[in-house]
Amino acid sequence: MPPAIPSAAPAVLSTEPYPFTPATAADSRFYQRWLAAAPDRQAKSDALCGQRLDTVDLAALLHIEREDGTLPLGRGMRRLRNLLVTSLIRRDLEGKADLNEVVTAVTRLADFAIRTHLAEADAEMRAAHGVPTGADSGLEQQLMVLAMGKQGGFELNVSSDIDLIFVYPEDGDTVPTGPGQRVLSNHEYFIRLGKKLIAAIAEITEDGFTFRVDMALRPNGGSGPLAASLGMVEQYLIVQGREWERYAWVKARAVTGTPEDIAALECIVRPFCFRRYLDFGVIDAIRTMHAQIRAEVNRQERLHPDRSHNVKLGRGGIREIEFLAQVFQLIRGGRDPALRDRSTRATLRLLPEKGLLTPQVVEQLLDSYTFLRNLEHRLQYLDDAQTHTLPPNDEDRATVARMMGLPDIDTLLARLAVHRAFVADQFDAIFADKANDDDIDPSAINECADPDNREAIEARFAGLGYDDPAGASRRLVSTWQSPKLNAMPEASRQRLVALINAALPQIARAAATNPAGTQIGTLSRLLDFLEAIARRSSYLSLLTEYPHTLERVIGMMHASAWAATFLTQHPILLDELLDDRIRNAVFDPQALALDLDAQLALARGDTERQMDILREVHHAQLFHLLAQDLAGDLTVEVLADHLSALADVIVAAVIGAAWQTVAKRHREVPRFAVIAYGKLGGKELGYVSDLDVVFLFDDDDQEAPGLYARLAQRFITWMTSHTSAGILFDIDTALRPDGASGMLVLSVPAFERYQKQSAWVWEHQALTRARFCAGDVEIGARFERIRCEVLRQPGAGDAEPKRGAALKREVVAMRRRMHDAYPSRADSFDLKQDAGGMIDIEFIVQYLVLEHSAEHPALTANKGNITLLRMCAELGLIDAALAGQVGDAYRAMRRLQHQLRLQGGDQSRVDPARVADHAAGVIALWQTLFGDAEHTLFNES
Repeated sequence: MPPAIPSAAPAVLSTEPYPFTPATAADSRFYQRWLAAAPDRQAKSDALCGQRLDTVDLAALLHIEREDGTLPLGRGMRRLRNLLVTSLIRRDLEGKADLNEVVTAVTRLADFAIRTHLAEADAEMRAAHGVPTGADSGLEQQLMVLAMGKQGGFELNVSSDIDLIFVYPEDGDTVPTGPGQRVLSNHEYFIRLGKKLIAAIAEITEDGFTFRVDMALRPNGGSGPLAASLGMVEQYLIVQGREWERYAWVKARAVTGTPEDIAALECIVRPFCFRRYLDFGVIDAIRTMHAQIRAEVNRQERLHPDRSHNVKLGRGGIREIEFLAQVFQLIRGGRDPALRDRSTRATLRLLPEKGLLTPQVVEQLLDSYTFLRNLEHRLQYLDDAQTHTLPPNDEDRATVARMMGLPDIDTLLARLAVHRAFVADQFDAIFADKANDDDIDPSAINECADPDNREAIEARFAGLGYDDPAGASRRLVSTWQSPKLNAMPEASRQRLVALINAALPQIARAAATNPAGTQIGTLSRLLDFLEAIARRSSYLSLLTEYPHTLERVIGMMHASAWAATFLTQHPILLDELLDDRIRNAVFDPQALALDLDAQLALARGDTERQMDILREVHHAQLFHLLAQDLAGDLTVEVLADHLSALADVIVAAVIGAAWQTVAKRHREVPRFAVIAYGKLGGKELGYVSDLDVVFLFDDDDQEAPGLYARLAQRFITWMTSHTSAGILFDIDTALRPDGASGMLVLSVPAFERYQKQSAWVWEHQALTRARFCAGDVEIGARFERIRCEVLRQPGAGDAEPKRGAALKREVVAMRRRMHDAYPSRADSFDLKQDAGGMIDIEFIVQYLVLEHSAEHPALTANKGNITLLRMCAELGLIDAALAGQVGDAYRAMRRLQHQLRLQGGDQSRVDPARVADHAAGVIALWQTLFGDAEHTLFNES
């Protein structure tokens, strides 16, 4: 799958084995010191190193290290920490533990230490001050300790500090539970509790420390209170939260707290981190933050040359891989919950599945991440120091090389250089500043953005070879004079100016390669689009960061006015143009249905979000098909099949989701079906077709009619409501029995009685193109049986069966009424309504099915007009040559109608000469069947 984001080609790493001198724990000075301090530690180390340390029972080990509870908790926890870290060093260097075991074991230890020490400190605080209680809820309060950074992602280093944030649910006071207790506000209580926790974990004693603690990520950093209420956190993130804090809070994971409080916190943090739109502006923000980090690293390396080769923050280091993963999370995580994982490795592994990076690139990024993290650990194994740079002396560098399984320092540096170069290339492919890639003279840009400088603007268009420089100049000036553009922030306006100037030569090139559109028409469509998105900086960022997307937008807008309108209405679809998936994707309705159901399940209970998901999925699939259509990859017939199948998927999903919102529903799966008529029934759906449907149910429960009526009403609401994501389909239920005066939902027996006893001929005409669309498959099978019985009954028609002349009269009368409602015009031919047009062909086929299905049951198959015409010819019911001619006419008219609609035409009118031969064949067949001399070519009525 091609990458959505341009990426550099993977570097080739040597796979030749090195002469291997196995490293041992003795290479770690920290391990040596720990072992030498007490003779019994060797036995403990031997026992522990025989098992995986990411699943070890920490509570049992702590009990042993506290000497059956005789030692203080703080001392026992530090002894446990040293035992676990030294055992990890030994297992890792002996090749028994991989990176996942190391980081998981250290993270589990950090979580365990926090929970255990917090429980002890909280008990002490409650004994002195009572129970912290919410002023509004009256509920007991518990401190939420949030693990940030690598601990939050379950990827903690062996010698890392832990980044924490303390949050409590609500303000209030402690409620005394015994004599002599001093009441504290919840705020003061949790600040004191937090200080106790930090001291318990981070204070250096004779046994060392458990973890260094960093609280700098809390709201307002070092100047903010040590603990904050949920309300304070929410206010801070909404009002003051900075861009870099979004990256920090993505990793936030609650180690303590009640499930209800943690859920409340996540509801606050999620919208801060993950925007509901595609946030491409994050690329520039990360670029800026990364530049600041790099500047500081460079400054430190200039001051301390011996601290070079920073594997975390240096060029091509661990942080750049984290940014590579995180940028996709921040861009898309608001719409794709799967991309909200806190782990860098888990996120990277998901990117190929999402089509965002190739599997090869991700595989090597993971390989580089593993190399760099293993190297980082070995740097820290030396002295249990929080370092990320290669040691300054050759002796230690040689030790680190041996720990990495490499023969010497030069090989280590060479391997490190290859990994860092690869990571840096991938980072640059995404984060390199592309705003200045265009070769346009900056002075020319400024001149052409000045509405008062029309002469320069017109000269620019003339120089680009525009057919009408003056007209193009007027159109561009009107954009520069737009109040919306003049009210834009200067940075956004400059970005828009650059985009328009980059687009002008591309429009000229598009017109040169595709004469279907005009330069000024494409210019107008693009400017309308840019004006519509001008206030959405994320979309401007997308077009700036990925210039090839702008080129694809111009190509589509040049080819189709309807495509331009659709993209302007739904600019979120710009994301679909990032890569070649839109052209290469194979439409798979089964896979789409599964994916859609999964997305809807994640949003269960949030009707607004579910409605948006349906629209986003439908619009994205529609856009894929549009791109393939404009590229000439789909015939009109195949496109209609795909659009109809897409509608079926959406209808099925809406039934399931809407049913979940019906109160007092008596069954989990409704006995309900949607029957498709018209274009959807005949699988001839277009881009903007409405859906003609009938609702059926088969349920003996006494409440069923009312419940299914509510389901049908909600189905219509879900389909037709305008949300922030647009609309799905207009729904027409006029073809139901008794039309607008009839019941919205019918039982299957009632539908059968109506069709066999009361339906009009025109309703049976409509039935020839009806089919089960979605819902209960048993109802669908019963409907198809009823349909075939009705169409095959002798003299198919209304209450008084008609065949032969009577049927002909009914069909001709209905056709005449339709023709009178759409009078012909001498200057043009209506492909659909005029005599010899598509309606005539459809009536011909419907008549043949109704007239002959009793003798030829195969004609009731819903196979489309062209196939049914051929079947009738093979049965000798009509002339074969004429059937072929009419079939060709139907295909040609559908293609013409489709082309007109792509260009934004509301009506299907063409020059009569373009279809004269086709229409003549249709009229010839009509007259053969009906003998209607008045039904003449083109404009006579």
